[in-house]
Amino acid sequence: MKLSRFSKYAWGVLAFNLIVIMWGAYVRASGSGAGCGSHWPLCNGEVVPRTPTIKTLVEFSHRLTSGLALLMVVVMVVWAYRHFERKHHARLGAALSMFFMLTEALVGAGLVLFEYVAENKSIARAFWMSGHLINTFLLVGVLTLTAWAATTNGRVRLRGPGADVWWLLTAIIATLVLGVSGAVTALGGTLFPVTSLAEGLRQDLSPTAHVLIRLRFFHPFIALFVSALLLIVSWLVRHRPGAWTGKLAHSLIVLVVVQLGVGLVNLLLHAPIALQIVHLLLSDLIWIALVLLSFSVLDETAVGKPMRGEIHGIR
Repeated sequence: MKLSRFSKYAWGVLAFNLIVIMWGAYVRASGSGAGCGSHWPLCNGEVVPRTPTIKTLVEFSHRLTSGLALLMVVVMVVWAYRHFERKHHARLGAALSMFFMLTEALVGAGLVLFEYVAENKSIARAFWMSGHLINTFLLVGVLTLTAWAATTNGRVRLRGPGADVWWLLTAIIATLVLGVSGAVTALGGTLFPVTSLAEGLRQDLSPTAHVLIRLRFFHPFIALFVSALLLIVSWLVRHRPGAWTGKLAHSLIVLVVVQLGVGLVNLLLHAPIALQIVHLLLSDLIWIALVLLSFSVLDETAVGKPMRGEIHGIR
């Protein structure tokens, strides 16, 4: 399949946003979230910090890459509206990407302005982090929609496939719940680090433990349940119409199995930062694979009628 220039750009925007997300995870895990103080969009009251610390450089660089990601989405929206027909899903995906990119910036600003960073142990921070995770997943999802629609000219329909819709919807919701659980667990691990598995279990089971410690106890069980669900759904829909359905289903199975292994190692090694980032990257790739699988299964053009989508000379 030959990709158009817009398709390549859209996939590139998605890839760049994954890099931004990984760097954001490093900001949280390294305790650099307060590197610019409680100032936003300024950094410690300055446009460019003149005497930055390492934590300031980490946080400021994350803001710069986030700003660049926003500009890339602006370009994608203008390009999509110039080169695709009015009802093309690439237009829809680009518009939604702009919306969730703006809400992503607002949530990030809220974390800084309300000082839900660094050593803040409040339950309010956990709620903000959960909202941040959900918004990030939705942003990645609509970026994926934009790239997929531009590449395949596909169009998703929610009527007709029957049980497939419910299986896929259940898997999507369950994956979001797992993502929230993972975000809270990662926050708890950052704020309450342990040096051994036994120490971690004692913390988790202590009746006087902080709520963030008690919540992280449930994450492995949620992960096992959701992983089993994803494996079942992938197996059930692997033969549905769609040029990429089978490959995406098998890719999702492989990613889930690898993620389970990485999660186990992460638990045994007490979540080192590098492994946390790998764990998060795999979570994002699983989400992208699930979203693409859903698009492929629910693509109304998969059974034959290609949709006219691109206008003048985009190929």
